Amino acid sequence: MKNYTADSIVNVGVFGHAGEGKTTLVETILFNTGLVDRMGKIENGTTVSDFDPEEAKRGCSINMSVEPVEWNNKKINIIDAPGGYDFYGDVASAAFLADSALIVVGAVSGPVVGAEKAMAMCQKKGMPRMMVINQMDRENASFEKVMAAVNEKFGPNVVPIQLPIMEGSNFKGFVDIIDMKAYLFDGKKLKETDIPGSLGDEAQSLYEKLTEAAAEADENLMEKYFEEMELPREDILFGLSKGVKEGTVTPVVCTSALTNAGVFTLLDNIVHYLPSAADAKLPAATNLAGDAVELTRDGKLVATVAKTINDQFGKYSIVKVHRGTLDLSVAPYNVNSERAEKPTAPVLIRGKKTIALDKLNAGDIGALAKLQFTGTNDTLCDQSDIVKVEPIDFPQPCIALAIAAKNKGEDDKVIAGLNRIREEDPSISIEKNIETGDVLLCGLGEKHIDVVCSKLKNKFNVEATLNEQRIPYRETIRSTAEAEGKHKKQTGGSGQFGVVNIRFEPADEGVDYEFVDAIVGGVVPREFIPAVDKGLREAMQHGVLAGYPMIGVKATLFFGKYHPVDSKEVAFKSAARLAYKAACAQASPALIEPIYRYDIWVPNDNVGDIIGDLNRRRGRMLGMNPVDGGTEVVAEAPLAEMTKYATDLLAMTQARGSFKSEFVRYEDVPGDKAKKIIEAAKIEDDEDE
Repeated sequence: MKNYTADSIVNVGVFGHAGEGKTTLVETILFNTGLVDRMGKIENGTTVSDFDPEEAKRGCSINMSVEPVEWNNKKINIIDAPGGYDFYGDVASAAFLADSALIVVGAVSGPVVGAEKAMAMCQKKGMPRMMVINQMDRENASFEKVMAAVNEKFGPNVVPIQLPIMEGSNFKGFVDIIDMKAYLFDGKKLKETDIPGSLGDEAQSLYEKLTEAAAEADENLMEKYFEEMELPREDILFGLSKGVKEGTVTPVVCTSALTNAGVFTLLDNIVHYLPSAADAKLPAATNLAGDAVELTRDGKLVATVAKTINDQFGKYSIVKVHRGTLDLSVAPYNVNSERAEKPTAPVLIRGKKTIALDKLNAGDIGALAKLQFTGTNDTLCDQSDIVKVEPIDFPQPCIALAIAAKNKGEDDKVIAGLNRIREEDPSISIEKNIETGDVLLCGLGEKHIDVVCSKLKNKFNVEATLNEQRIPYRETIRSTAEAEGKHKKQTGGSGQFGVVNIRFEPADEGVDYEFVDAIVGGVVPREFIPAVDKGLREAMQHGVLAGYPMIGVKATLFFGKYHPVDSKEVAFKSAARLAYKAACAQASPALIEPIYRYDIWVPNDNVGDIIGDLNRRRGRMLGMNPVDGGTEVVAEAPLAEMTKYATDLLAMTQARGSFKSEFVRYEDVPGDKAKKIIEAAKIEDDEDE
């Protein structure tokens, strides 16, 4: 493939709901541009972009992939994005790489959640887009019904530039609304024909809507349209192109990727209407001083790593060049790690294949192999002109499961594999809960986490098991109690002797532990008081109810005894532990649980269901705020009731809802639940013994 400059490059992402034919559409484009001899099938795992074993196994896209093709002397970087919410980390990468979008909508299902999210993303980013009504070959396909639903959800400026010609359930051709001409599919060519009489009125109505949308994109065209109530073809094309580039008009085309109907024309429309990299908006950037830098295509190298791929052939970093040229003459400097990489020749990745290049120009997408100090979201630039690009906003993990090696002694292999996978997918995180000992694998959904475990097995030959995370309960006291702790041991020779009297009471709010030295008269020598404090700290790691750590305790050492020969630090540590156990058991001990704040975004229609569900989870409403397209519900709830809330929220909102959470405080566990937790802990202790 030859080198292209920004004015001849189109970076287009393919977005939409899972199952609407995005990957099949990409496969058909590869076939039409001569890059594959026969079209692969998703169910057989033979498509170019879904080559990962997990994608073949599950029959859906999991990873973002870039498929560069050439069409009409242009290079089109087609970025195939997953449709499932669990894999929206790769959607974020795809959205960063893309300068425009194809939003794929099923001709039977209509604009479901994936299309809504894709449209919202485009509107937020101001990204030009085109909508593709795909699967026109399916039984019960209805362009008219789908367009009615599309306009109801997204407004009148989503306008068809094609009207399908159907014979029963057969997609035979289309009416070009701009030219008001009809065409039938004839292999790779189109055969012009008369507009069918049954479509004449509808075609005219769409022509008028298209004219209005084109006029609204430009003030001069609007004035002209109001004066003459029509526009010539050149003005319609101008207004339509301007509206698409500014994101105010979304043209709609129709295809059947499976039967290769309308895909050649789609390629023409991509090149004609969607902006080149030269016209695309560049990301925000700053210099070393933190001042804003306005990037242009000319200048020294600036690029971003949007995704990392680790496979049996090594590590590849997919990069988008924002400014300058990436070639062997430049040692890419990593702004994030502050390390320079060795000069590396770029490559193109198409499925499993790599294609050597001598350079990547500004606006283009490619890959670099074996970068040592570079990960996803890092900025690469020329060290003589350091610029840092605003990072990709990856979705935050919202569900956590405990992960452990299936086979004894392989825990380190599991952690090493997870860290490698996290290089590929920043939407996962790995945490160690010090209190429970669980290693938590956090992701966007249960399927997401399950895929990570499968990758561990397939890529790193280590099996892992998943379990629900253990809740980090704690214990505290609600009243005051005193106790004497006495440790006396005589084993021949020097013995051990220490006596302490300690008062235990609730500490001030927000204080986990406070030790007060109230000794007078030297009844406990100064050199032994730190041992009392240390003994208490160690003892409080295990509560008196269920063995959970004790917090919120003020301990006052007010009396004690010692022996001039036998007293030692170890004796006073043991005495402190004895006093702790005796007193805290009498100080109204309580089991407490972590409470989190949840900011939940849902469509307005789901608010009632969400509030009812939170009430069942012992949630406490804090308020509701109107947001674009829905409502933000703010609540507090116990972590124990919310461990799989991500899965349940997706089900309740048909994947439209999302949330974030943060720890707030600990509160008492209700009596009946506390009793069950304490009993379970005692049973576990007995089994361990």
